[in-house]
Amino acid sequence: MLILNKLASFDLENCIEISRATGLISKIIEFTSSRTEMTNINEAQQTLLKGSSLELLRRFSSTKGEFGVILRQKISENLFLLNHLADILDDSGSSHELRELTSELLRNLAMEGNIKDEIGHIRVIISRLMHAFLSQDALSSTDSDQRLRMKSGQALAVLAMESANNCLVMLAEPGYVFIKELTVMIHGGRYRYIASSLLRNMCVHARSGLRNSDLNEISYILREVLKGITDAEGTELEVLIGLSSQICNVIPEDFAQELEHGQIKEGFIKRLVNALNSNMIPTAHCPGIRRVIVEHAIYMMEFNPAYASYFNNCQMMEALLTVERKPSRAENYRFLLGDAGLMKHSMPLSALVARAKELMGH
Repeated sequence: MLILNKLASFDLENCIEISRATGLISKIIEFTSSRTEMTNINEAQQTLLKGSSLELLRRFSSTKGEFGVILRQKISENLFLLNHLADILDDSGSSHELRELTSELLRNLAMEGNIKDEIGHIRVIISRLMHAFLSQDALSSTDSDQRLRMKSGQALAVLAMESANNCLVMLAEPGYVFIKELTVMIHGGRYRYIASSLLRNMCVHARSGLRNSDLNEISYILREVLKGITDAEGTELEVLIGLSSQICNVIPEDFAQELEHGQIKEGFIKRLVNALNSNMIPTAHCPGIRRVIVEHAIYMMEFNPAYASYFNNCQMMEALLTVERKPSRAENYRFLLGDAGLMKHSMPLSALVARAKELMGH
């Protein structure tokens, strides 16, 4: 396994050859089991074998491009893998390193989308990921604790995307007031963007499960989110605008009141238009930033048609026409790994642009 790991880290061609070897990936996955039939190795050696197997699977699952898609599909088709990963997370004796590798592997596999709900049906996986991300024990300042918390949160964020089932499972997990836990993180630094992504998906996919107290918690963070949009750039800006957009969609009265109360309505709209103009060329780090800005404008104008005049005054129509003239296939996906797009959006950006133009009277 150590030799295979070194070969895989050397170049992509080695990964291709390893994956083509008959039965090898299945054997590697077998080594992640806690119930191995090997009797000629002791417990310490078995832990090392499990760790090196997870490391190799993590490396395979993070491969970029078209071959990465094939590898993730090949790994996820194994009928026993998810149960092995659940056992690792559920075993109190598992090290931070094993849990971290498992969380990262789950995150990578969930990016393909076809296995996301299957992962969510194994409740212990989401339960243990939530415990690692939200538990007070995770507040330890050690590097290993922080890495585990980050990887667990990232896995949850990807599992929540485009999955109503997973969002509702997270919302119903006993022992946590999930929305409140996430809103507290918005005021912090290290995990605020993971929390923002999770909150956005809760608003999109678990609206029926949100209580009035949850909506109040979301309303309380609105000022902090709007302030963050003023300063953020790149991926962080995309995440925060995406969250703000959904807050506007779910509790539009509170959103409008915050804009009026803070006397920031014109400044905020101008910020959206400027961000749209400055991100006309999508990048691999934030392929969806134009999409979330247009969505936000739509939600605002659908709630209050008077916002259309403010967008017109800020030359939003000109920006929309530029988006229309310069579409990008990359914007059809939530993630880009190399030249491969993952998790395709159901609605094309062109349809959103058309709706925004309609609301602006074009």
